Amino acid sequence: MTAITSFSELPLQPALLTTVDQLGFKQMTPIQAQSLPLILEGANVIAQAKTGSGKTAAFALGVLQHIKPERLKTQSLVLCPTRELATQVAEEIRRLARAIPNVKVMVVTGGTPMQRQVDSLAHGVHIIVGTPGRILDHLEHQSIDISTIKTLVLDEADRMIDMGFYDEMAAIVEHCPPHRQTLLFSATYPDTIGKDATLFVRDAIEVKVETQVSASQIESHFYQVQESERFDAVVNLLQHYQPSSALVFCNTKANSDALTYYLRSLGFSALVLHGDLDQRDRDEVLIQFANQSCTVLVATDVAARGLDIAELPLVLNVELPHQVDVYTHRIGRTGRVDQKGLALSLFDEQDSAFMKAAEQRFGTLPLTELPPASGAAPVQSAPMRTIVIIGGKRDKMRPGDILGALTGDVGLTKDQVGKINVGMVVTHVALERKTAQRTLQRLEQAGIKGKRFKMHFVRHG
Repeated sequence: MTAITSFSELPLQPALLTTVDQLGFKQMTPIQAQSLPLILEGANVIAQAKTGSGKTAAFALGVLQHIKPERLKTQSLVLCPTRELATQVAEEIRRLARAIPNVKVMVVTGGTPMQRQVDSLAHGVHIIVGTPGRILDHLEHQSIDISTIKTLVLDEADRMIDMGFYDEMAAIVEHCPPHRQTLLFSATYPDTIGKDATLFVRDAIEVKVETQVSASQIESHFYQVQESERFDAVVNLLQHYQPSSALVFCNTKANSDALTYYLRSLGFSALVLHGDLDQRDRDEVLIQFANQSCTVLVATDVAARGLDIAELPLVLNVELPHQVDVYTHRIGRTGRVDQKGLALSLFDEQDSAFMKAAEQRFGTLPLTELPPASGAAPVQSAPMRTIVIIGGKRDKMRPGDILGALTGDVGLTKDQVGKINVGMVVTHVALERKTAQRTLQRLEQAGIKGKRFKMHFVRHG
């Protein structure tokens, strides 16, 4: 029997097939081809695949295939390790569900007042996407009923367990009906997952897609430097390659903060992402990086987990991780689909164990001399700048309203306006940097749909 590789060959309902075709999905990715037919058959699946491999669409299509919109009960629960990933997953589900009328998808995570979520849940929801801690809070307050779900998805289960959510996951599974479909997705497959997974999902079919680093898509370089020279080496490489955006990994929060401060002192548009940031700051950092208001994002592994930027030309490891799987996961964020990517890594004598393990996995590593310091080369500013509008979905605001105000009353061209993220109570808009100050003043005066809103630039923008 020939394996199915095209979405059109799948037994998806017509509305989903139409949406998939409109989005330009033709051939399935390896993880989709291996898991989606099984998911549509109703099988329990344990799948390993890295971020960016198309796993979200795989389980989202499976979830949506069986949703009955006329039945306003919770029919699917998706657990994610972080609020950022939960938001991304919910957006992907909504995008794929756009041809199915009245499908309600809700994000239930920390960072939002409980009572506001309780009120929204009371109106009914078909699909809940949330983090373990907040979902368990609602279960204990009896504001969520998951006894009616047909599908449970554990997305990035390895990270949830690493972050200490095992007990919460187990408690949530206890509240789920025994006769359900369970889908467990994991970026890595350590021994703990194999042992723990059997408690969450029984009689599962295992699917594994090797996370090989494609030399044809990702060009890798390793640079030997002394510990005291790492930050200057980062500056050197960013100056040399001048990437439009770069994700820079450090192993600790302290080094992430120190490097970000150093880069900013030299004029780089750099922001930091780690677990000590409060939720609003994390959201704004991610929005700015995705909309090109920030060129360099310095991050730790935990904070960057689930971060999926469509176009990321360069990943730079200031410090190598302890595990090769984590390295593979880091650099796999560049070189997506048909794009080329650069993966640059600094190492010293302390990294000998990693280098040996990496050579066993990938073969001879490309050791490279640092390029000569450019010295006077100007630092490139990020092309966009982000404003915050104090207004959002609760004010009936839509992206088209903001774009209309900017291209109509304010007089910008569409090319001068970047991504528009409309939240429940605030909206973030990326504007061409050189005209952003004047644009903000004009938009404040002109208003949006005849109404004036308070607005300001994001901090550190």
